[in-house]
Amino acid sequence: MNVLERALRWWGPRGGIAQFHQPTGVPGHVAGLIMGRRSSNVTRNRWAVRLLDIQPSERVLELGCGPGVAVAALADRAALVVGVDHSSVMIRQARHRNRSAVRAGRVRLVCASVENLAFGEGPFDAALAVNTLGMWPEPVARLRELARLLRPGGRIALVSQPRQPGVTSAAVVEEAGFSRLRTEMLGLDPPVVCVLAVSD
Repeated sequence: MNVLERALRWWGPRGGIAQFHQPTGVPGHVAGLIMGRRSSNVTRNRWAVRLLDIQPSERVLELGCGPGVAVAALADRAALVVGVDHSSVMIRQARHRNRSAVRAGRVRLVCASVENLAFGEGPFDAALAVNTLGMWPEPVARLRELARLLRPGGRIALVSQPRQPGVTSAAVVEEAGFSRLRTEMLGLDPPVVCVLAVSD
């Protein structure tokens, strides 16, 4: 077990887990460092970006961008990436991780909640959320709002690493009106599930 894993095992039961949901202050900064460097998290984010098959002319929205791992992978492929997170700590880390793409105008980072998705950059061609859907209030309503930010035929990828077998976001996505659902799995422990769908 490496130093990062040992630190996480010690820190988690002592209140650290809450910082992954609402990162604030120094503990939130530590949570972001862990998310940005933990190999399973980096693997999960890069895998989700590959599944979206982003093209060079496309504009992409990431909800709950955290320290900007997926934003960095998206910025290598897309014309524009807008990363949104409700934590100013995460936005600062994402800005640092993606500083050259931010300066070049290929990445924009916004500190906002998922309930307040008002952007001038739309419509987007694709959207991504990694391990955040379970924290959204009224996820079906949020997904319907997200659909309005996507062009017709726009793609979404919702990634979760469920703690119970068979738990995915597919039912929520379907209820929100998306179509052509498909599910992909990544063999981590526990397995990672990605639900992909298309807006009508």
